[in-house]
Amino acid sequence: MNSAWSAAWWGLVGGGALVFGAATGYWLNVPKRVIAGVMAFGSGVLISALSFELMAAAFKGAGITATALGFLLGAVCYAAANRLLVSYGAKHRKRSADKQPSEAEQPGSGAAIAMGALLDGIPESIVIGLSILHGGEVSVAVVVAIFLSNIPEGLSSSAGMKKAKRSAYFIFGVWSVIAVLCSLAALGGYVLFAQVSPFVIGLTTAIAAGAMLTMVVDTMIPEAFASAHNWTGLIAVLGYLMSFSLSMLG
Repeated sequence: MNSAWSAAWWGLVGGGALVFGAATGYWLNVPKRVIAGVMAFGSGVLISALSFELMAAAFKGAGITATALGFLLGAVCYAAANRLLVSYGAKHRKRSADKQPSEAEQPGSGAAIAMGALLDGIPESIVIGLSILHGGEVSVAVVVAIFLSNIPEGLSSSAGMKKAKRSAYFIFGVWSVIAVLCSLAALGGYVLFAQVSPFVIGLTTAIAAGAMLTMVVDTMIPEAFASAHNWTGLIAVLGYLMSFSLSMLG
């Protein structure tokens, strides 16, 4: 498979996990503790992939100074964008409980939730394309981490959207569009950076990694802890260990 189309395919796989999770959360009454457990596991997987795949690759290409600055820049940009969306009603976009506002309660919250989901997904997808540029083929650990973290996000958010009286058309429309945009973001991550220096690729990887870690701490871990409570850390450790093993064995 051509590398560019490989990036698009794996981006779609990662984004498609959102649709799978949304369908599960919409049609099945999944216990909140199960959702929280999967969210905690996905958090651990992502944190490990960030450490051993993305940041290591960024350091190799850009050095410690650029990697550190890029990492901080990604975190600041995500936090600022997330704070803006929170003010419009996207604060609880990953919550499965009765916390998401309905459109009647907060007009414009539906669009804010959709934009928040897109904000969460784009950095993850870009690094899929960048990982192919780094190593010549997609990083299994990165794709698995993104896939496993997106399932509970779609599951939890769709359950919350349903309780907020949002239509099935809105729920599945949002996640389907985002899955396609994730595929395009992965393709863009490969095509747009194919001719640039390893330094720029490394810096961009660090920026995406900073945004992703901020997303995990700001949105995924709070949702996991809300229901899993004291089991959250242990479950996250198991996810971290699985991703670490994939990175080392790969």
